[in-house]
Amino acid sequence: MKTQVAIIGAGPSGLLLGQLLHLQGIDTVILEAKTPDYVLHRIRAGVLEQGMVDLLREAKVGARMDREGHVHDGFTLAFNGRRERIDLKSLTNGKTVTVYGQTEVTRDLMQARSEARALSIYETTDVQLHDFYRDQPRVTFVKDGETVELECDYIAGCDGFHGVSRQSVPADALKTFERDYPFGWIGVLSETPPVAPELIYANHPRGFALCSMRSDVLSRYYVQCSLEDKVEQWSDERFWTELKSRIPEDVAAKLITGPSIEKSIAPLRSFVTEPMKFGRLFLVGDAAHIVPPTGAKGLNLAASDVYTLYHSLRKTYHEGRNDLLEKYSQICLRRIWKAERFSWWMTSLLHKFSDDPFNQRIQSAELEYYTGSLAGRTTIAENYVGLPYEPIE
Repeated sequence: MKTQVAIIGAGPSGLLLGQLLHLQGIDTVILEAKTPDYVLHRIRAGVLEQGMVDLLREAKVGARMDREGHVHDGFTLAFNGRRERIDLKSLTNGKTVTVYGQTEVTRDLMQARSEARALSIYETTDVQLHDFYRDQPRVTFVKDGETVELECDYIAGCDGFHGVSRQSVPADALKTFERDYPFGWIGVLSETPPVAPELIYANHPRGFALCSMRSDVLSRYYVQCSLEDKVEQWSDERFWTELKSRIPEDVAAKLITGPSIEKSIAPLRSFVTEPMKFGRLFLVGDAAHIVPPTGAKGLNLAASDVYTLYHSLRKTYHEGRNDLLEKYSQICLRRIWKAERFSWWMTSLLHKFSDDPFNQRIQSAELEYYTGSLAGRTTIAENYVGLPYEPIE
């Protein structure tokens, strides 16, 4: 088999890259270890930055998002018994975020790829990347018991933190930076109307809480928990009781509870690998970086990687601009580290790290300062809606 760009991983970043390249007449093959149904039903991110919304429209997969997604002009920070709204739209010259679940983004991209009759091969095993430091890289894999070789010009590693792409890079070629946080989030998805029309991030002496949503009838809630906790220890009743204790009383009084349809615990961590380019192999999204979910940056950072790689490949094939791909790591990492900083800051600001009263007073002072200052609110808003993509030229 031959293609121009081999894409490892059929999550939203791999599918989005494949769709954008297809629209430019650049051939791709996507390889995925899991089934389409498994990929489609990962419960993940739901807040899309303005840049990702625009990129999905550019990929011609934004119609359902525009119909069914919820545009949010702001969000609320709750602390010290009060609520402060960050007015995203007015503070960023009209930029907003859109609540539209990763599941739905993936569904739209899968449908577009199917309609384009572009090749995605699911349930592949023993995927191996070869010769990516040379001019003609190859990918071998096993499908239905048969070993297949795929020749290509470039490889895009969109297969996540545990995927084969980063693991294929020689260890001495990588430098990693990471931080593990001493707590996790337990999240619940419920078929109940959201408690508020916009997201509420709560700092409370008992720990962090977040009121989010997926639609008018589907809510997503989180509370900070111990890393030692197990899902089985968190009955629905315990979760709802704890959530109500951490959010403002008037909000808790309006909370409609119900059986959870999904419940999971996720640790929080920051991770970045440098560089992100190795010959003709490019790491994209979680394969290269992870952020704690507090700032809603994970999926959005993957989209900005896709933007950079897509435009670099487009200009390479159509304009002979071989210099642009050499800049991929530098361009991506400039934005990644700014998003890592914002996610770290939001996590540090809103979570309970200890019973240390000094730390608690610092958090309170930080919240008071940023919400009480136009410059502070603007800084939060600019980062939350997403910093601009760097032009590829």
